[in-house]
Amino acid sequence: MDNAQLLISGLANGCVYGLIALGFVLIYKATEAVNFAQGDFMMLGAFVTIGLTNTEYMGLPFWLALPISLGIMGALGYLLDRLIIRRLFGESQTAVVILTIALGFVIRFAAGLIWGHEPQTLQNPLAGKEVRFGGLVLGMEDVAVIVVTILLTWGLYVFFSRTKLGLAMQGASQNQLAAYYMGIPVKRVQGFIWALAGVVAGIAGILFAAKGSVDPTTGLLGIKAFAAAVIGGFGSLPGALAGGLIVGVIEPFASRYIAAGYSQIAPYALLLAVLIFRPNGLFSQVRVKKV
Repeated sequence: MDNAQLLISGLANGCVYGLIALGFVLIYKATEAVNFAQGDFMMLGAFVTIGLTNTEYMGLPFWLALPISLGIMGALGYLLDRLIIRRLFGESQTAVVILTIALGFVIRFAAGLIWGHEPQTLQNPLAGKEVRFGGLVLGMEDVAVIVVTILLTWGLYVFFSRTKLGLAMQGASQNQLAAYYMGIPVKRVQGFIWALAGVVAGIAGILFAAKGSVDPTTGLLGIKAFAAAVIGGFGSLPGALAGGLIVGVIEPFASRYIAAGYSQIAPYALLLAVLIFRPNGLFSQVRVKKV
């Protein structure tokens, strides 16, 4: 029964990693850029919702604050692309990586300046509620994390594989010039995908803050989420979720059965093994790039 409890806890944490990994994959699928500030966007989404909802701040009703927070995160994602990323057009991907790493430092500093550096939790209607299945005790926050993550991953997969806009985004990532000549509004498409990644980060932040405390350093979870995206197969939406679940499940079992000095490196040891034996990831989608 203890192992089953560890498994559920790991799945809930893994879903959060998977949601952050989804943000990495979304931007990569549409622009072939890697946003290393995605974890910090998750942390910012959590703090924005805390600022709107918690009684010591604005004290808005949770269900009213939720869409406002997601709208703010979407707008921030769009503005990041519109005001900063587009200015790097024609530069190497290394420039984008360095920029987003620096942006992560800025977000962490700003969050600490506004909300402080002490851990905070989100006041939400699911807090303290539990569901029991036999001897298992599941927090409603964990159930919400798992359900929302599965539904969101499925929705994004359908969006990218079945809709004209999703296919246009993938076409723009394959060859921006060819996509432009085919009538695809490349800049608008990229702005939309950065906004969508901001919304996904906001959802991850809300779910994480609902089940645990957050502080400005919480954004460093993006490192584990990046590892999850690579393990699952960078560019695969289901792979991002699967990688997040794998990392999430490994952590509690490693902490339980492996010495403390070694348990923390278990996810990264798996990442190293995947890179050696299956460099494209466990659920990679290998595509021939059309020019």
